[in-house]
Formats: sequence, C-alpha cells, structure tokens
Amino acid sequence: MTHPALDISEPGQSAFAAIAEITSLLQNDPTTDWSRVNIEPLRQHLIDMDLVTVRAYVSTEQTEEGAVFTITGDERTLQAIRAMVPAHVPFLEKETGWKVQVTEIEHAVLLQVDGTATKIQALGFIGLMTIGAHHQEHHLAMAKGNGIH
Repeated sequence: MTHPALDISEPGQSAFAAIAEITSLLQNDPTTDWSRVNIEPLRQHLIDMDLVTVRAYVSTEQTEEGAVFTITGDERTLQAIRAMVPAHVPFLEKETGWKVQVTEIEHAVLLQVDGTATKIQALGFIGLMTIGAHHQEHHLAMAKGNGIH
C-alpha cells in the first residue's frame, strides 16, 4: 500500500518533535560520532523545559526598571527551575544588554531583570526565557555528547 505525500511536519508532542529533529540531523550527518551520542540528557533537558513552562508558579513584582519574578513549584519543578533559570541569564544579558540577577532561596528562585521596564513586564518570565536563539544549537550539542547541560 502506498501513502500519498503528506504535508504533516509535526511528529507529535513538542519534546518528541525536538528529539526527532535532532535524531534526523545526526543520522544525516556522516561525521556523527555515534560513540558519543546520547539522547537521554536531551530528553531530560526537554522535561525540564516543559516543567518550567507549564508547571512553575510565577509571581511578578514590577519595578521601575523591570521586574522581579519569584519562580517556584513542586520538588521536581523546582529542580528544573534551578537548572534552567541561572543557565539562561548569560543569553538574556547578551541578547538584551539588560542587567539580570538570579538568587536561589529555599523554595524558589528569584529572577530580577532591569532594563526596558515596559518590555520586561510585557514579556513576563516565560517570554524572557525564550530570548536568545540558542536552544536548537544547545540541544544538538547536548545530543552529540559535548558535555553541555
């Protein structure tokens, strides 16, 4: 049985789609060192991304210069927050020129962003986490076993 050409490009849930994309790139790259490839750390990272995006609780205190975000969640979500938020600071600072500070407290992470207050407040925490197009390159490097987490 032959199947007509499909215009479907999304292979399912977003984490699965990201892994499928990386796997395809690796398979099509003749220089891939399969002895170093490990997809599991990428899967764990994508779980962290999902938890931070959909399970974190965020309260926002607007400031004259921007905002302070208090990010928390259950134990596993807080673990993801502590992995993701501090790691994103250099990308956010580089892309925007804003002053960004992270403070870990007992049951939360504080993210203070000072710069263009109206824009910072409009983007909110999760909008700020998307700034800096580094995710795809980071995911490929992680899958290739380059020690980036």
